[in-house]
Amino acid sequence: MVNGKVRVGIIGCGGIANGKHLPGLKTVPEVEMVAFCDIIVERAEAACKAYGTADAKFYENYKDLLADESIDVVHVCTPNISHSFITVDALEAGKHVMCEKPMAINSAEALKMLEAAKRTGKKLSIGYQNRQRPDSLYLKDICDRGDLGEIYYAKAHAIRRRFVPTWGVFLKEEEQGGGPLIDIGTHALDLTLWTMNNYKPKYCVGTTYHKFRYQTQTANACGDWNPDEFTVEDSAFGFVVMENGATIVLESAWALNSLDVREAKTTLCGTQGGADMVNGLRINGVDNNRMFVKNIDLDVGGVDFYSGNAGGAPHEREAYQWIHCIIDDTDPLVLPEQAYVVTQILEGIYESAKTGKAVYFN
Repeated sequence: MVNGKVRVGIIGCGGIANGKHLPGLKTVPEVEMVAFCDIIVERAEAACKAYGTADAKFYENYKDLLADESIDVVHVCTPNISHSFITVDALEAGKHVMCEKPMAINSAEALKMLEAAKRTGKKLSIGYQNRQRPDSLYLKDICDRGDLGEIYYAKAHAIRRRFVPTWGVFLKEEEQGGGPLIDIGTHALDLTLWTMNNYKPKYCVGTTYHKFRYQTQTANACGDWNPDEFTVEDSAFGFVVMENGATIVLESAWALNSLDVREAKTTLCGTQGGADMVNGLRINGVDNNRMFVKNIDLDVGGVDFYSGNAGGAPHEREAYQWIHCIIDDTDPLVLPEQAYVVTQILEGIYESAKTGKAVYFN
């Protein structure tokens, strides 16, 4: 830190950087954004002008950014295929790293990141900002308190009716590692594992589908896609059994003929109660021999369920908590060990879909 400021460099200045990381970091008083990098150097220059300090620099090669010893923190906002090697290089260069989700394109690459963080002693976190929503924080609090009892069945929801992202590299399997499962299913799975506090998968079975590739007049929110570029699945589903016997059903789709549209949501069923995120947060159970449903009002008042800034959108809370865990030398909300398990399960579902067999962990 220089003059009480955490100096941050951004690698990858595309949509996720401009839509989440940069505006989030801008709200943290202790942050100075001093370096920006993108393979399309004009994007780095534009981000530098919009968010950088007066002496901020922009780069085309991320290694030039890492060579600046005054930078404390790096945010990796690149396509999935480059998450691992950029993160490892940044950690080895002495930087703390916030990497955008998913952790990596596969578990082997994620493990390299985890090992590098342990080896260097630098902090590593992954961008699962949905944990910072008020409904998520409230649900996590009551789960940790034991209100739901033993949570033995859950659903992780990531369903869009027609929202296939047609920009960037989202449709390219070699760049992203997959489609909606690794893109939005990862958020739903992370949220589910976190609220359950269960990171020990035993086996999984999965299916993937590519049914919409050649359709036209799709009513897609982003316009029709190019079928030649659409090389990833349009939907994927997984059945995960944990070591303690708990079951998780994961559903993900960019395009699905369904009206049950829910993204980055979870449903939990425990021995003492249940919860879902349908039209807000609902808690259900039995009291005095009567069934009940409680709708939690999260729009007014409320309690500070996390350490740090009490206001702001999830991406602002994420940025605040992340920077302050560096300042205060505490753990980030999203631990890399947790994100590694998410990547393992996603990879297992893809592998099961290819082989038609269950995939066992360990």
